[in-house]
Amino acid sequence: MRTLAKGGAVLAIAAFLALGTAGPASAHVTASTPKDAVQGGYTKVTLRVPNERPANGTVKLELTLPAEYPLASVSTKPTPGWKVETVKAKLDTPVKSHGREVTEAVRTVVWTADPGVRIEPGQFNEFDLSVGPLPDNTDKLVMPTKQTYDNGEVVDWNTPPPAEGAEEPERPAPVLKLVAKKDGSGHGEATNAATTKDDGHATSTTTDDTARWLGGAGLAVGALGLGFGAGAVLRSRRAAGKPSA
Repeated sequence: MRTLAKGGAVLAIAAFLALGTAGPASAHVTASTPKDAVQGGYTKVTLRVPNERPANGTVKLELTLPAEYPLASVSTKPTPGWKVETVKAKLDTPVKSHGREVTEAVRTVVWTADPGVRIEPGQFNEFDLSVGPLPDNTDKLVMPTKQTYDNGEVVDWNTPPPAEGAEEPERPAPVLKLVAKKDGSGHGEATNAATTKDDGHATSTTTDDTARWLGGAGLAVGALGLGFGAGAVLRSRRAAGKPSA
């Protein structure tokens, strides 16, 4: 029984170690929306930026929007301690939006931390955009993002999503998944940032991350249960073996 109890404790420790090391491998910049991002509609996009370095802080973020799918409307939400700048570029082919011809569109969005402000090690921050109309001829927008640390290091999250079944790249680009518009749905469930509640994000690119954490948590709980159960059996047998007074 002592062997069984020790085995349960070892499993519990191993589970916690696995859970603790699962995070850094999947801690990358991701894009999410509060509801489905519907083709042809508008939506709020939240970039979640974790700090992966143990001693340095994140002080700058540069998002690149896809030139092949220009977005006529891009607006930013103020982030305390950060200034934001949008940079436009002329379009090779003008697009129509709300009855007018658009000849330039935002290509990059840059957030820069104020002096003394940074995303600290072990922390993350979120940066919001309102974008649209979303293209109706693709099911995703790949949005490469550069993350700059206060020691000058730049991490470029720019690798497109892999083919189905392939291994996740080391530095995946944030991806905004789009769903087809239903008949008569107008802009569907997509919404402008001004009317979107910040009560959680239906993340379209972090499902795998969540599954990893839940799987690790389940393993840890199961291992702990095994350890506690073995200990309880051992104690009960000891109690049963004692002579009565």
